[in-house]
Formats: sequence, structure tokens, C-alpha cells
Amino acid sequence: MCLNKIKVINGILLVDKPSNCSSNNILQKVKKILNIKKAGHTGSLDPIATGMLPICCGEATKFSQFLINIDKCYRVIARLGQTTTTSDSEGKIIKIRMVNFSFLKLMNILNSFQGDIHQIPSMYSAIKYKGKPLYKYARKGISVPRKSRKITIYKLKYINYYNFFLELEITCSKGTYIRTLIEDIGENLGCGAHVIELRRLRVGNYPISKMITINKLQSLNSCSFKSFFKELSKFLISLDTPVSIFPEINISTHESYKIKNGEKIKVFCKLSSVFFRITEGKNRRFIGIGRINSSQELLPYRLILDT
Repeated sequence: MCLNKIKVINGILLVDKPSNCSSNNILQKVKKILNIKKAGHTGSLDPIATGMLPICCGEATKFSQFLINIDKCYRVIARLGQTTTTSDSEGKIIKIRMVNFSFLKLMNILNSFQGDIHQIPSMYSAIKYKGKPLYKYARKGISVPRKSRKITIYKLKYINYYNFFLELEITCSKGTYIRTLIEDIGENLGCGAHVIELRRLRVGNYPISKMITINKLQSLNSCSFKSFFKELSKFLISLDTPVSIFPEINISTHESYKIKNGEKIKVFCKLSSVFFRITEGKNRRFIGIGRINSSQELLPYRLILDT
């Protein structure tokens, strides 16, 4: 099917990322399959990781920053007794130690990592130092100073432990490096550890049932024009879901015209929020988000283009 003359695709796709490829590689494949220029993923997954990778398409990219900030849930399998250069199975083993601890000690240590903790990002992370990602320094054997960051582990659930392999389910805040968390747990157990399998189960409240594989997405290209969009709509999530947590302000069509032209409009709102979700008319059509100033005026912040 030719996608050169189709309507613009606006929304969020929850791609089920396979292992052994980068998040950017998946993004480029989605852009090519859907023939779209404007798209972006919301938070990278390591190459070995699988699972939910939200990709914002079209106008949804304007609200991608709000997806980056929400909680995530992972299932991880760690190999105890071995420490690697990258804190996962892609690195070289640099230290081997005996594994010897009681189940009680394991549970106590897991419990100690729940709540607010501080974490020093791995040298193999994408955090930038002087304009370059840390992993580029690490590959040259260079270590640079890194500040510890406050993160929150909402749930650290024990799943299984067998033959030096520990399986956990982790619900955490933005900015959490699972590889670093596993390495820190291993150090506290006195044996070291590294990640061998990692799967992102959830981003915010987005359902697993809405995930789509690259192969499934690719297969839609063989459908007719009408069938393509019918099938795609089963997976495409509304572009306003990243900002659904913000209070709604419903305005008239006339007021919407003003807002779209960069004007301020007077509103009467007692709610307090950093942003407000703006809808238009009786049908409450989403048109973007705005802020309210001290004079009770609504100002546009991110508006979607009419399509």
C-alpha cells in the first residue's frame, strides 16, 4: 500500500521493542513504515531490553515530555556472583565472587532499596558530560565525575531465585537505571550482579494489550488503505493522554480562535496547576495545553495543528 498521500498520523504507539537493537533504531523503522517525518520515543531502553517503548507520532510529539516523567515498571533477571563492565550481559566480566547469603538477608536488602534512594548513573548511560554521552567516554576507558540522583523505587517485588539467577519486578520513578540498581543490590549482597534480561512491562497506565510489534506494524502495509487505518486505530492511543492528568478548561470556538493566534483569554478558574488541558466547544475537542497567569488569563503553551 502506498502511504505517500495518507492523512497525518497523530497519536502514540506502544511498540514492543525486541532485544539487540537500539530505541532509535526502532523509532526509525516506525517512521519508515508509517511514512512520517515527525516522531520521537519517550525514554530509551537498553539494546538488550525488550518491552513497552512509547513512540509519539505527529502532533503527539508536543507532549512527549510528560511521558518521560511518568513511572515505569520492569521485570528483570540478574546473574549474581558476576560483575561486568556495563552492569549487563553485554559487558566483560571483571569480577567473580562467591554467592552466599540467606533468604532473610536478600529480602532485607531488597526492602532497603524501596522508597527514595540516591543513585549514581552508570558510565554506560546516555547522560551527557560536556556535550558527549557518558558511554562514549566509557568505551575509551575514561571515567568522569557523576552526581548522584534522587530516584524513587515504589515497588521492588521478589519473583524468584534459582541457581544464582534473581528475578524481580520493579516499579520506579523517571531517571532510574535498572542496571545500576541491580549492581548496587549485588554489592550489598556481597557477591556482585549484572542484568541478563530486562523487559519494560508498563509506562504510566498504558495497557500491555495496546502494544504492537514491529513485525505486526510492517504487516499492515499489505492491507488496503481503509483496512490499514482500521487496524492501526486499534493500537494508536490518543495524543492527549500524556496530559490527561491536568485539569480541563473548556472554551468556546471564538476563544479557541484567539488562543490559536497567541492571544490571552480571561478565565475564572480556582484550580491550581502548572498546566491546563484546553478543550473546545460542546464536543470538548482537545486543542492543546496552556498556563494561567496571576491575572487569571489563559495563555497557550503547546497547541496542536488542525488536521
